[in-house]
Amino acid sequence: MTIDEAMTGRMPAEVSRIRYRVCYEDTDAAGVVYYANYLRYMERGRNSYLRDLGMSVRKLQEEGVLFPVVEVNLRYRSPAFLEDELIVETRVARMGPGSILFDQRVFREGEADVLVEGTVRVACVDREMKPRRLPWKIKQLFIQY
Repeated sequence: MTIDEAMTGRMPAEVSRIRYRVCYEDTDAAGVVYYANYLRYMERGRNSYLRDLGMSVRKLQEEGVLFPVVEVNLRYRSPAFLEDELIVETRVARMGPGSILFDQRVFREGEADVLVEGTVRVACVDREMKPRRLPWKIKQLFIQY
């Protein structure tokens, strides 16, 4: 990432990927993934992205840096089914003074078609859930990634 990108909040397209095998508990009686479960898969993707940067969600919490989801926008294109192996891609689309916007997509392993895509915005807050600026050390990690 360049300094200009850091100053404008625009982020490069580095992507973190995780795999997830759909379990019985994820599906309805027809073996189709229940729509709300994609939010869980995307949460796992965001946590993995932060780990890839060397951040620990637990350590951030201990330091009083929390990231609640404040906005979600999803588009469902095609269903996933029991025992499908899914790929969840996560990247940072934009970083504001006190929030991060993630772009996320879910694919079936070995296929190019997107099953679900969307954006998730998380706010940076303290332990009292009051808004705060993103700590500089976190911004630096995103800039280096």
